[in-house]
Amino acid sequence: MSWLFTLRGDVPSKSRLLMEFIGLGILVLLWYLLTMGESPMVPSIALPSPGKVIKSYVGLFTDPNLNAVQSIFRSIGLNLSGYVKAILFSIPIGFLIGLSPIFKGMYQRPLDAVRFIPLAAVTTIFIIWFGSGIRMKANFLAFGIFIFLTPIVVQRINEVKDVYLKTVYTIGANNWQTIKSVYIPSVCSRLIDDIRVLTAISWTYIIFIENIAKDGGIGALLFSARRTARTDMLFALLILIIIIGVIQDRIFVGLDKELFPHKFQIKNQYEKAGAAPSLWDSTMKFAGSTLIWILLGSYVILAVNEYVGFIDIKFIDYLFGDTCWVFHLIMLSIIGYKGYGFYNRNRNKFVSPTTIATDASDTV
Repeated sequence: MSWLFTLRGDVPSKSRLLMEFIGLGILVLLWYLLTMGESPMVPSIALPSPGKVIKSYVGLFTDPNLNAVQSIFRSIGLNLSGYVKAILFSIPIGFLIGLSPIFKGMYQRPLDAVRFIPLAAVTTIFIIWFGSGIRMKANFLAFGIFIFLTPIVVQRINEVKDVYLKTVYTIGANNWQTIKSVYIPSVCSRLIDDIRVLTAISWTYIIFIENIAKDGGIGALLFSARRTARTDMLFALLILIIIIGVIQDRIFVGLDKELFPHKFQIKNQYEKAGAAPSLWDSTMKFAGSTLIWILLGSYVILAVNEYVGFIDIKFIDYLFGDTCWVFHLIMLSIIGYKGYGFYNRNRNKFVSPTTIATDASDTV
């Protein structure tokens, strides 16, 4: 337990979860002490008690006028659609500016200057361009992410170490091979951490833009709670956003480990070689893999239902509305990635003996 009193000491992974529960418990206890009794230290209009906040969830999920479940998924769909659009534009444009001196000279400084535009000031412009519906909100969110993410892509390109570039040049790599083998892996492996940070910031834009035209979403629920002075519901919705954000962050961590495992191998290079994974790690890995396949199977059933209609409710359309396209895109991408990985692991089984014999005779 000496790590408890070591300056900048690392918290062991086995103790971190316990420490987090203890810290959270202390905060909740302090919250309860400040709001307990008939005459609490802090008035309930400013800080409702934990019990009132918990009770407000019942109204959120049972009141048909609030329809919290649909609002949650509408906000998540808006978040995902904005991110997908921003990433599809930011990465190619960032690489173009970061690698091409012509585009760097013309657009790098103007792009850096665009970051100073207050997003609230351009809302009217987006309404004129795209109307006041989900399309406008998704494009507004994409723009808000784009103006911050694109300069980061350029910065990550500039941070690529010269030793990697000199290595590929030594072995005779051309420009495209250098981009493919050095720039793309190096930039993307670091960019995913930047996207994790921007995910938290994006919720500010979502809550702001969902107050326009009230198409549902958590932002619309927050506006309704603020208008009716329901402080308990405000706190309940804020806690709900935190929970969604933490889940998103954990998904990004898992995605990072899946796509860029070398980052974690370097981090754990001093661990005992050949050490077997712990029972907890093995159990969590199996549970995570099983959950992913269950979710993919459920998605296939629900996607088929969207077109065949063997269930009365089209759940995907009901939950995501106009942003269901991004949900389909992400799920199909996961299925394609999993299928490609399965093929790579078992491709020898798919090669016929005739093909193997032919290849062997050609080699001889």
